[in-house]
Amino acid sequence: MQYFINVILPIPLEKLFTYRISKSEADFLQPGMRVAVPFGKTKIYTALVHEVHTTPPEVYEAKEIHQILDEHSVVNKIQLKHWQWIANYYMCTIGEVFRSAIPSAFLLESETLILRNNSAEIDEKELKDDEFLVFEALQHQSILKVHEVAAIVDRKNILPILDRLLKKNIIIIKEEVYEQYKPKLVRYVKLGDAYQSEEKLESLLESLSRAPKQSQVILSLFQLRATDKKPIKTSDLETASGGSKAVIKTLIDKDILEEYRIQTDRVNYESDGKNSSLKPLNKHQEKALNDIKQSFDNKKVTLLKGVTSSGKTEVYVKLIEECITTGKEALYLLPEIALTTQLISRLQVYFGEKVSVYHSKYSVQERVEVWNNIVSKKPKAQIVIGARSALFLPFSNLGLIIVDEEHEGSFKQFDPAPRYHARDAAIVLANLHESNILLGSATPSIESYHNAKTQKYGFASIERRYGNVLMPDIELVDIKEQTRKKRMKGHFSERLLEEITETLDVGEQVILFQNRRGYAPIVECTTCGYSPQCPNCDVSLTYHQYKKQLRCHYCSHYMALQESCQACGSQTLDTKGFGTEQVEQELHTLFPDAKVGRMDLDTTRGKHGYERIITAFEQQELDILVGTQMLTKGLDFRNVNLVGIMNADSLLNFPDYRAHERSFQLLTQVAGRAGRTKKRGKVIIQSYNPYHQILKQVSTHDYDKMFKEQLYDREQYKYPPKNRIIKITFKHKDYNTLNEAAEWFTKSLRNIFLSGVLGPEYPPVARIRNQYLKNVIVKITPNQSLLKTKNRIRRIEKSFNSISQYRSVRVIYNVDHI
Repeated sequence: MQYFINVILPIPLEKLFTYRISKSEADFLQPGMRVAVPFGKTKIYTALVHEVHTTPPEVYEAKEIHQILDEHSVVNKIQLKHWQWIANYYMCTIGEVFRSAIPSAFLLESETLILRNNSAEIDEKELKDDEFLVFEALQHQSILKVHEVAAIVDRKNILPILDRLLKKNIIIIKEEVYEQYKPKLVRYVKLGDAYQSEEKLESLLESLSRAPKQSQVILSLFQLRATDKKPIKTSDLETASGGSKAVIKTLIDKDILEEYRIQTDRVNYESDGKNSSLKPLNKHQEKALNDIKQSFDNKKVTLLKGVTSSGKTEVYVKLIEECITTGKEALYLLPEIALTTQLISRLQVYFGEKVSVYHSKYSVQERVEVWNNIVSKKPKAQIVIGARSALFLPFSNLGLIIVDEEHEGSFKQFDPAPRYHARDAAIVLANLHESNILLGSATPSIESYHNAKTQKYGFASIERRYGNVLMPDIELVDIKEQTRKKRMKGHFSERLLEEITETLDVGEQVILFQNRRGYAPIVECTTCGYSPQCPNCDVSLTYHQYKKQLRCHYCSHYMALQESCQACGSQTLDTKGFGTEQVEQELHTLFPDAKVGRMDLDTTRGKHGYERIITAFEQQELDILVGTQMLTKGLDFRNVNLVGIMNADSLLNFPDYRAHERSFQLLTQVAGRAGRTKKRGKVIIQSYNPYHQILKQVSTHDYDKMFKEQLYDREQYKYPPKNRIIKITFKHKDYNTLNEAAEWFTKSLRNIFLSGVLGPEYPPVARIRNQYLKNVIVKITPNQSLLKTKNRIRRIEKSFNSISQYRSVRVIYNVDHI
């Protein structure tokens, strides 16, 4: 009897692939284990076992697997179900979900090795120059790697050369699989077994009397052992004794000291073993907690709408505590890594080392360790805080999921596939685990609030700020009028400058919000009007003064700032618009004594970038913090009394059906950073149109009015929440091919759906990385089946791919596009 396995490969394939295995392998293998399998002519991939069975494939002959990589499953059955749902719902393949779900260190890569063919007879005269270089290198070195060959011939694309050498039988190509994850081993030392008795120790110290440095190391070892019963690290002994590595190595070589290694996690929480008790909840929080528990009892997804600074985190902490006392796991999802930084320290105060963190700023090795801790159900992984990728961790006993700031667009993955929404995928995950799920926000998304209004979700609310602090006083400033009267200083109105001065005088802090990084988005020649453009994308280059560079924010192309105009040669270059760098520079001029910090993508690139800035601001080392939307997401600064929004219009005038909802959420969230403790905060919003409906609703904190207006508009124009939308993007390097392909696809869509198809239309940035883009939006009404609609679109795609000139056009689906 033959045995087979179906595996998921980490590449975009529609179907699972089948491989042949022996009976002993069939008895050992479980779904969720990794195996290395050959695929194509030479490639070896890491695949995941989906099922073991005895049915051979009909179309092809099954190959044997290369090797088994795990002793136990690293992915469980619930995860596989969840992945399948994501693949089906978001119109991608399960291989793409697999690739993005697990840490890349789990995907063993195969490396191509080039070896000399010793059995072939070679006539050196027939070889071309570049072929001879490779051949000569192989005379001196038996194995070469691809990048080494590239360095030898000084070319990036070496495949044609290797191809020619293969045909001439000069080289053999071999694939070698290597593991990316290496456990961290820490070096420890102890006294050698031969010197454990007192007499031996005395004679040892006497014999070392002529080697004072070695003697000092031994004495330091005793001191460390007396103060702490823990094993002693080699590095600690080195520091304590003041000796060098060489001295300790000499003692190890003499067998006086014995060295051993212990595997440790890369991220460890150091504490004094005492955890703080939870803060008592006030009556508003208690009421919200009871409402949440009631709807949990009814097995409902629950939405908590609590105004900014109402103490939602304390309610979450209470729920987490109840969850982990029953022995279950809790997952806390956040939209922004900056937020996790602040929250980790808050949760560790309560739960100590039970808290694990998982997000993309952590190294691959650290993420593998968190994954393994959850698989082996270690207590240090009972509570997981993370950004959207934490959703894919191998939970086996999940009791609670909290999605904080659920309205945030960062929960939606844009590139690459799967283009999932973490909030919606978390609801499905909770359903699979039969666990509770809570969505929290001060400004819920229209969809979630609509679901709560129609009783689909449970609902709880906190309408008062913690400690009964008043909501911030929001003032709108008309900068059109101020500019006309020449009362602006740079980009600051008189009112904003007055308030900043007052706030700094009383020793309080200021946050300024400008949703654009860099110095200025456009550099323009005032003589001929020329503006430097990106050669790969349809955008102008943004000026970054700090590096004296013009940079593209889409493809990272950059060039040095030119002294004169590239078109006409005159030196009349001027900037248009302004970003966070320019605001920071103006503040240095206007308030020379104030310490100013900046928080945007450019200043938070490192792993601890966020932490450094947030800590400095919390400890009041900075007086003013300028930032982009990173600042808006739930951060809690105690001493901030003034928030200034430099220009609200750029948010409102965005070509998107969610622009007004997003502006309301963003402005309310930024405003919520002001006056969070005792005193009422102040918010100043600068705008050229202060009479705009959304700005008025923000200034009166009127969420319900905004919700009703937006819901009415969206019903009229067939947008979510009542309708669903699928955005289809076409990508190709040739402008004409793209146009023809998009027209053909849209025509087919119109033939089937008759109405509800918009496009094809170019997006605001119609070319990125030399690929032209075109979008089509399909609107799906409530009485239309979503599944049938997707299947029809898939059928059109199959016909589309059978047309040879359109086969190279990439079709990208974005279900529930936001």
